[in-house]
Amino acid sequence: MASAWAHTGSFIPAYVPRSSNLVACLLVACSIITSTTFGYDGSMLNGLNILPSYTNYFNLNAATTGLQTAAVFIGGCLSALCWGQFTDWVGRRASLFWAAVITIFAIILQTAAQNTAMFTIARIIIGFGNVASGCAGPPYLAETLPLHWRGWGLGFFNDAYYVGALIAAGITYATFQMEGTWAWRIPSLVQAVFSIVSILILPFVPESPRWLANRGQRESALEVLAQTYADGDRNSPVVQVAFKEIVDTLEYEKNHGQKKTFAQCFKTRSARRRILLACSAAVFSTIAGNVIATYYLGDLLTNAGISDAKTQLEINIILNAFALVCAVAGTLGIDKVGRKPTALISTTLLTVFLFMVGILTALYGTSNNKSGSYATVACVFLFLGAYSYGWTPLLYLYPPEVLNYPIRAVGVGVFQLVENLVAVLMTFTMPIALNKLGWKTYMINGAWDVFMIAAVAFFWVETKGKSLEELDVVFEGEKHSDAPDLEQVYADEKMGGRDVQHLAESKL
Repeated sequence: MASAWAHTGSFIPAYVPRSSNLVACLLVACSIITSTTFGYDGSMLNGLNILPSYTNYFNLNAATTGLQTAAVFIGGCLSALCWGQFTDWVGRRASLFWAAVITIFAIILQTAAQNTAMFTIARIIIGFGNVASGCAGPPYLAETLPLHWRGWGLGFFNDAYYVGALIAAGITYATFQMEGTWAWRIPSLVQAVFSIVSILILPFVPESPRWLANRGQRESALEVLAQTYADGDRNSPVVQVAFKEIVDTLEYEKNHGQKKTFAQCFKTRSARRRILLACSAAVFSTIAGNVIATYYLGDLLTNAGISDAKTQLEINIILNAFALVCAVAGTLGIDKVGRKPTALISTTLLTVFLFMVGILTALYGTSNNKSGSYATVACVFLFLGAYSYGWTPLLYLYPPEVLNYPIRAVGVGVFQLVENLVAVLMTFTMPIALNKLGWKTYMINGAWDVFMIAAVAFFWVETKGKSLEELDVVFEGEKHSDAPDLEQVYADEKMGGRDVQHLAESKL
């Protein structure tokens, strides 16, 4: 298929395919290193915590297990403090490249670890690289994918968490009976594959049109919009309207003193509301109870009466496959159902199932009742399925949508900081809570989830069916461009087309 060179404003060239659908697929593929690596990491740690060769090598107890798991989030906190600004400076694509390089280096260090300190330091750097890609990837996709791809693309961005998790579950199961340290070193090394794939794809995708337009490179921004919306046709009405919306809104933001700084995130009432909504997704998705099933499945199953390591690893594989199916189902329906209803459905169901896990664990966890143990496992599946249906696609879809351009990259950094701080707390304390409180841990967690339902119902806003610029109406009461709404232009074009060239002439 014919391709064309595209200006990127960075040292990485771009040779972009003419097919907009292919470009969209490549954009998603190169950006999902955050979720695939995190998914792989969580499932790998789940598997390694079950492997005697790993736990014995590092002489792990509840505290050191929590530390090695939480280390990745400590690194994430450090990255979140600075990488948003770096992404605004070098561009979305270059930011993804350097994040991948850091992650590959850290994985090599982790694989070669000789003691707990070396392993923990490597995991801190992995967390840094992973969150760095998370600060670049969601804004990049939100700004570059066309409107009709945005929900699917950003939803699948985090669905790929379970792709990585499933691969890790299979690899740790395959190395389970290996002798020596390669039983855990091999799963660690494979983790680098995702970052390598991202680097290989980057030369075939364009830079964010909003980043280019903000730097005054409007011709390049228009070319990227044509490549992503209309197979390279600059004269497409959809391309012209999208371009006018972007340029008009950036001009408005610049004229009203909105700068790409951390302070801008809290400067106005609408900015504070945007940040609060973005961070709510970080908190809610982390305290829902998923940390238990993601990182401490072995403890959960042991409490439920299933202690055989081989059986636990088999359940880990099946659980991740089931979660992936549920996450994809939620993603495919998110543009029809909407972001807010999806969050409400997911949170309500997962709360019910988490309470059921707690009740069944209390009744049958210390007994030899196999039926009770199987019922507990079934509820764990239903819990993670309900979580995956909503929170997996929403986690990286909702924050970049509610944040406007001046605070999008920095705001996603704030979102990542909050997510990682909460994750540090949860991953470090959960093994201790499970050890001390047992089934009561699930009941306490379920009580938090009831609050989440109320918060989403009363404070969240709907973002489906609007371009990023059109969402200003929701937060500020007005749209900062006189271009028609993009969704309406799509509809008109399907009904025979409509010439809107005159709407953008003043900007071309």
